[in-house]
Formats: sequence, structure tokens, C-alpha cells
Amino acid sequence: MKKIIIFSIVAFLGIAKLSALGIDDYRDIDIYMGSGKNAASPKQMKFDKDGAYYYQLDDKSQAIVKYETRTGKEVETVFDVNRARESKLESIAGFQFSPEGSKILVWRNHQSIYRRSSTAEYFVYEIRSRLLRPLSTDHPRQQSPLFSPDGRMIAFVSDNNIYLKKLDYWTEIAVTTDGKKNKIINGVPDWTYEEEFSTTCSMTWSPENETLCYLKYNESDVPMFSFPLYGGNCNKNPEYELYPGSFSYKYPVAGKPNSIVTLHSYDIDNRKTKNIELPDKKIEYIPRIQFAYSADRLIVAALNRAQTRLELYSVNPKSTIVKSILVEEYKAWLNPATYEDIKFYPDFFVIISSRSGFDHLYRYSYAGSLLSQITSGDFDVTAFYGYDSSREQYFFQSTINGAINKTVSKIDKKGKITDVSPKEGSASASFSPDMAFYTLRYSSTTTPPTYSLYATNSEKEIKVLEANESLKNKFAKEPKREFFTMKSDGVELNGYMVKPADFNPSRKYPVVMYQYSGPGSQQVLNEWNIGWMTYYASRGYIVICVDGRGTGGRGRAFMDVVYKKLGYYESIDQVNAAKYAASLPYVDSNRIGIHGWSYGGYETLMAASQANAPYAAAVAVAPVTDWRFYDTVYAERYMLTPQENEEGYEISAPISYVKNVKCPILIMSGTADDNVHYSNTVEYISAMESAGKWIDLLVFPNMNHSINDCNAQPLVYARMLNYFDKNMR
Repeated sequence: MKKIIIFSIVAFLGIAKLSALGIDDYRDIDIYMGSGKNAASPKQMKFDKDGAYYYQLDDKSQAIVKYETRTGKEVETVFDVNRARESKLESIAGFQFSPEGSKILVWRNHQSIYRRSSTAEYFVYEIRSRLLRPLSTDHPRQQSPLFSPDGRMIAFVSDNNIYLKKLDYWTEIAVTTDGKKNKIINGVPDWTYEEEFSTTCSMTWSPENETLCYLKYNESDVPMFSFPLYGGNCNKNPEYELYPGSFSYKYPVAGKPNSIVTLHSYDIDNRKTKNIELPDKKIEYIPRIQFAYSADRLIVAALNRAQTRLELYSVNPKSTIVKSILVEEYKAWLNPATYEDIKFYPDFFVIISSRSGFDHLYRYSYAGSLLSQITSGDFDVTAFYGYDSSREQYFFQSTINGAINKTVSKIDKKGKITDVSPKEGSASASFSPDMAFYTLRYSSTTTPPTYSLYATNSEKEIKVLEANESLKNKFAKEPKREFFTMKSDGVELNGYMVKPADFNPSRKYPVVMYQYSGPGSQQVLNEWNIGWMTYYASRGYIVICVDGRGTGGRGRAFMDVVYKKLGYYESIDQVNAAKYAASLPYVDSNRIGIHGWSYGGYETLMAASQANAPYAAAVAVAPVTDWRFYDTVYAERYMLTPQENEEGYEISAPISYVKNVKCPILIMSGTADDNVHYSNTVEYISAMESAGKWIDLLVFPNMNHSINDCNAQPLVYARMLNYFDKNMR
């Protein structure tokens, strides 16, 4: 379960229909949740291999424009749909250059599969000849295309099989033939890997272009999950108006069988496939495979089912010889960044480890020897951007200036750390392949996102890509986050509040407590935010958010306390946060509500179920109601399996505490949520009814976990505000 980032979309459609529902009073929500509140961002920049130039799609999505990085000036147009030969396109959705730069892969008609995965119609453009041709005519839609290092081949997936396009001869070869829906997947991950290991491609090329290695997912024994599809009014399905249809896919809930994942290599010349056996029979997951600068060095990251032990293997795909080079173990779950964000260099690799109690960078040789600990201290490295070999320095993001700030810094070979972004606020960076240039994104409570291009050697700003000055001016008078700390069970917690613009300390205000609370997540950050919270403040509410124990940015001891008993400490902290709010002289202690989405919805139900819960109302969106209903990778990462931790699952389930609920509860869910299934809501309602409890429900037919189709999110937040208005006035 990755944190859902809610991007509120544009103005209401069908306002007359909304008026008929009696929410005319909330029509002004569009000021804060419509397109006018969105920060502008520059189009995606793609650097060439030496960083001298970068490329962007033009405003019409019809041309790819080349810019000189040092000056930021336009150089030329390298692709234009109107000048391409053979195939004619009206526009493109994106592009990717071949490694040597002679070809461009462009695509259109992107169709999502799940959260990250998609298919599209891909085309290969030869820059010199201006020829534009479909990547495949036998398979009109492709998934996860991958250039070979020399740019002469593209591996792609269609209908669960891998195909190889040889661009020199324009021939197509089937690498696998056993792919079958809901049984065998080749080269791309199953639902669980995609969602919980943040990956969309399970293929990698050897550096000398002779071998393609890939993962095969056998999901035959994974239980099938189905949910109904209706005719609906948003994205209509006319075929289901009279008789609902269904969507079925493989989804392993906690304790059930996962896909069996195996590693394979395909020899390009002789078209032979080899099975590569890893020695440890306790391996459950292979979240990453990648060649590390040598044809005989395929690095394979393997995890046990509990995700407490990572073993890195170095594999020779031709001989199939496997060597273990690193074992990383932790007393609780391993930080996913440990295996998802390993960076490889010709003579070493860098991993993030929690072994010191904080997440830091470590440098290893390919023989498995620890060469050095790169960073240290009582702060967490939250992202590693890379190693600048020309200046022998590493770039990373961390909480070095406090948990509420995300700072981009560099550290040199002597261990000196220099911040390259402001100490206060939230920054992130994106570097050119050679680390010579980077774009810096920065925001704070008072500064909307700004994007600038810098030269690494001088840290000189080359060009402001987007400043969002108009947005800053537009919302200059709106209330901003005010940070505070409080204690829960003697532990200091970070929080913020958003007060009405006309705040009067002599008045008593209602409060909405907001939280996400998921392990490793952070909501209390010094960053720009205009949205539903600002709107609620304009309607006379104070919004308060507190990051309780288990959240990120404060070291492993603060996080690990929730291991095997999710919801226990988080609920203590959220109830104490509400009590802290009630103690403030300007808060009406009888009018405190709580809200959350996804894990936040789960914790909303958990907190509202506490015997001493002080809430007047609670609103949970897309909540997990029992971790036994959620997927293996996420649930077992923090809880182990239900067979290993039966008591933990029982005490961590909101469904176990329905008799304790004293306040009105509203649940909002999408019926086509492939992540947190609508059945979570149904089972919770059933338990509440059996306990003689009332509960309110708003259903979004055919909508997914984000409930963002047809501008539904303003309706979500308007309905939530209406619920708090009704129960807390």
C-alpha cells in the first residue's frame, strides 16, 4: 500500500446534478480543489547521456525539442509529427531515446492497467531518415518496451509474453510463448509486485547486448479476486446496465500463496533460454534484477517472505553460476529502499541500510566487502540520487535539518556535508546521467513549488524552469501550516494546524483531525499545500495533523514500535493528539472529528474505536478494515502472516472493535478499487449492523482507490464537510 497522493482535478462537471443533491453550499470548494489551485511544473526533461543537452515535449505534444543544458536555450526540434515519414500521428504522449541517440521511441493511446502499469501504441522513429513505424503490427499494444544498450533491439511484452524487435532487419521474435492471463506472466510484474515493490518491468539487458534476463511469474496458485462492474454514469459500461459484469484478477491476501517467481536468461544469437536457480529455498520475492557493468554480473535482489532478510546475488547468465555477495538483515521489516534503490557503478554499489538505527548510505565492492559508510548521524537518508565521479561526491535527500524538512545535500570524500537546497522546506532533485546537471524542486508552507536547473560543479542556477509566482500571489492571504510538537506517552510528536484566515483566539472552533499514519509515511512536512484543508479553514474549521509513532523521518526506533501490531500505538497517538487539540483554548472539545484515506481510513476507524475516543464524527475513505483482507507483501511486511501472528491481526483490525464505536461514521469507497477492495467496507458494515450500530455510506460505482474519475474528489470532500457540519455543529 503506497501512500495515495491526491491530485484534485479541475472544475465540477454537471453542477446541476450536484445541486440536486443539496450541496449548493459547498460549490466554492472548486476555488481550492479546481485546476486553479494546481502548481505548474515544467514538462519532463530527458537528458542525453553526457548531460550536454536535454529534451522536452512541446506544448502541443507534437514535437520533441532539444535544449542546451548550460544555457537552457533551444537548439533544434528533433522530432515533429508533421515531418515524420510513413506513419502519421496527431500527437504523442511521451518519448524515450535509444541509448546511443539515433532513435526515439514515442507512444500514444496510453491505457492504464493498474496504478503504475499501462499499455500503449509504440512507434520507432529514426532521426536521420525521419521514418516512423509501429514497434509491432502483430501486437498493436505493447507494455514496458526496453532498448538494448546498442539501440538495435527492443524487448517488449504483449499478452504476458516477451517479444524481441530487431530494428536492423525489422524482424520480431517471440522470446516466450507460455504467457497466459491469470497463469503465467513474463517480463512484467504481477499486481502485488507492481503495487508493493514499485516496479513495472522485470527485464534487463546485458551490457554487450547478447543476453536478455527476465522474471517469470507463475500465479496459477494465487487465489482469484473478483468485483462487480456496473453500467454506471461515469465512464459508462452500457453492456452492464441490465446485468452487472465483473473484473477478476489474481490477488493474494495475507497468508495465501504468492506467485512463484523464477529467473531466466535468453541468448540473443542462439535463441536459447536458461533457467537460473538461486540457492536459498526460502526466497519468496525477487523485487529487482539488473546488470552491473559486466555481462557476467547480473545482480539479483532476493527476499524472504517476512521481508526481514535481503540477499544480493551476482549471477553469470551464461554459466548460470550464482554467488552471494551481500546479506542484509533487520529485526523488523527492511526498508523497501534497501532493495528498490540500489545504485550500481563500475567498481562498487551503494545501498541504503537501517543497521545503525537510521537509514544511511553504504558503499560495497562486488566481492561483498564493505568499503565505507558514506553518511552517518541521527537523521534518515530518504533518497539517494547518485555518485558524481568527477568530483567524488554523493548526492542525497535527508532529514538532516529536522523531520519536517527534506533537504538535498552532497557529501564529499572527506565526509563534509553541504546542503544544496534551503535548510527549511521540502526539496528533491533529478540529475543528468553524468551527474553534471540537476533540476531542483523546492517548496515550503509559504513558497509554491519552484523548479530550477543547476550545474553541479558550480551549483550555479542556469535557468528557472517554473516559479509559480502567480499561484503564490493568488493564495498569499490563505492560511498556511503552523507547526507544533506535543507528547503522547512521553514521546514527542510533530504536528501542524491550519487555522481560518480570520482566526480569533477568543472563539471556539471545530476541528478536523487528519492523518495517514502508515509505516514510514510522513504528512507533517514543511511544504506547499492548497486543497481541501484550506477550504475547510475557509468554512470555519481548524485542521490538525499529527504524525504518530510508526511514521517516517525519525529513525527506526520511532517506526519499529508498530511492528506486528499495526494500529495500536497509532491509535493511542491520534487519540492523544485529539485530546491535545481539545486542550487548546480556541478549540471546542465537543466538536472534534477525524478523517483519513486508505491507511488513513483504516486508522480513522481504529482511533474512533478506542474506548476513550473523543471524536464527534469520523470519515474514512477506502479503508482497510482487517489486514487479513489486504495483500501479502504489504500486510506481512509489518504483521507477518496471519498464521504466524493471529493475535496481532485480531487486535489490529477495526472490525474487531465495532462495539466500541460511539461517534457517527461515514465510509466512502469505490466499488472497483483493485487495491483496498470494497469488500473491506462491506464486511465492516456487516459487523457494525450485527452489533446494532448505525453507519453511513457513500459509494462511487466503478471507481478505483483514488476515486478521481469524473471530478469525483470535490464531491468526496464536500460530502465529508457536510457530514462534519451535520454532526459537529
